[in-house]
Amino acid sequence: MDYSSIAIKVFEIESQAVLDLSKKLNSDFDRSIRKIIDTSGRVIICGMGKSGIIGKKIAATLASTGTPSFFMHPGEAFHGDLGMVTSNDVFIAISNSGETDEVLKLIPFLKDNGNFIISLTGSPSSTLALSSDSHLNVGVSEEACPLKLAPTSSTTATLAMGDALAVTLMKARNFQPENFARFHPGGSLGRRLLSRVSDEMYSENLPFIDSSASSSELISVMTEGRLGIAIVQDANCMAIVTDGDVRRSIEIYNEKFFSKRVSDLMTSNPQCISSTARVEDALVLMEASSITTLLVTEGSDIVGVFKK
Repeated sequence: MDYSSIAIKVFEIESQAVLDLSKKLNSDFDRSIRKIIDTSGRVIICGMGKSGIIGKKIAATLASTGTPSFFMHPGEAFHGDLGMVTSNDVFIAISNSGETDEVLKLIPFLKDNGNFIISLTGSPSSTLALSSDSHLNVGVSEEACPLKLAPTSSTTATLAMGDALAVTLMKARNFQPENFARFHPGGSLGRRLLSRVSDEMYSENLPFIDSSASSSELISVMTEGRLGIAIVQDANCMAIVTDGDVRRSIEIYNEKFFSKRVSDLMTSNPQCISSTARVEDALVLMEASSITTLLVTEGSDIVGVFKK
């Protein structure tokens, strides 16, 4: 049995199912987007079984991209969780058949509550589709499952429609990386965009040295500082000596290296950044300059060292 050929067939069937969604889009998609944007409430997503699992992912994607959203299990909803639904909320109900009993039982409450109902089904003529204010057709011509029973293409299509909603809403709201980072403060993007240089700089026992100091003193200061640099801040000079500068100087001067002064080895006017700048700005500057260290300033004073 050629297992790879089976996998390839699955990819072909499911990718075609996603491509076919574009042919099914109509004015209901635009109406859904406008309603979600205009609502002062949240987006509540509901589904049973595999549709529920897909619904949880869609809710998570919406929530992390600027649309307040959460998933509600239809069974729990029917036994008290409907109390979390306000009249301003938009309700997205997912059911491939459009006849899932647990979901349909919620319709009378939602209508009486004044909720705008968006349904994702594979059947525009289903009870759920006809009961909704907007219907998004996620029907597929075939499941990738060889028995045509397990939800495969249909769940992929539903997930893709959820992504289409989320991305469209992002663009409509001009959602920026900074906004995304606010909802992901623990990730690398959050660090880059939300943290300030002052949050991550080294500021204790900075390795300052006078420009007239000897190379031996320089090595001692750099060793004690443990930052791989020494900082020069004389009355009329701001400079830096890195461990790379020391290595290159040793190659150039050989035994004469120890007769040199810091002024012979330092790099004047090094790259600096304000302590209030974002970490993102610091990293961009370092990448553009092909360096791994920045001096951090407050006014004319060096107050820290930021390292990549």
